[in-house]
Amino acid sequence: MSEQQAEKKYTIGDFFGDILDILETGALSIFVFVLLFTFVIRPVTVDGGSMNPTLYHSDKLLILTPLKGVNNGDIVVVNNHEGGRFTDAEQTVIARQPGLDRVLVKRVIARAGQEIDIDTTAGTVTVDGVVLDEPYISDPTYREDGAFIYPMTIPEGYLFVMGDNRLNSTDSRSPAVGLIPEDSVYGTAFFRYDRDESLMEKWTDRFAILF
Repeated sequence: MSEQQAEKKYTIGDFFGDILDILETGALSIFVFVLLFTFVIRPVTVDGGSMNPTLYHSDKLLILTPLKGVNNGDIVVVNNHEGGRFTDAEQTVIARQPGLDRVLVKRVIARAGQEIDIDTTAGTVTVDGVVLDEPYISDPTYREDGAFIYPMTIPEGYLFVMGDNRLNSTDSRSPAVGLIPEDSVYGTAFFRYDRDESLMEKWTDRFAILF
């Protein structure tokens, strides 16, 4: 048998088999991409200025569905259909009550079991006895809106969130929002991929990593 005869001939069947393999791989890649951007990574557009100067109105973000909860300092997108408020003066009994019924973008300040204190005279926020270093805020926290008595301990299953624009943010300080149920968190913002050109000095200002 000659060397040529020993070699396997590439047939039309082999050709179509290769095409099917490529299509199968492409279909699988598309499926994974769609799955990823449907259930794990989602785009969000900021509405309003409560997160200035970190985020501005119309900024476009990618959020990641949290698999193991969120951390202090995370920027989160939450559904404020309901908010947690205490029903007793001692702040020991909490219940879900109607919220703003809006999707909010805020920063996690304190989680379940942590004690938070707000000093509107000094403009500081303290968590578990430590005054937070907050270089991201636009102004000191000179305002609190009467939702709670401080210091207070965050009950199980809830988060205390605030906007970085402390004097112009409706957040957990407000009775209209209250504490955020952990199951109301859509995701954690990790990347900004677009911004209004009027807010950019150079093209790279369009992008930012948010963690």
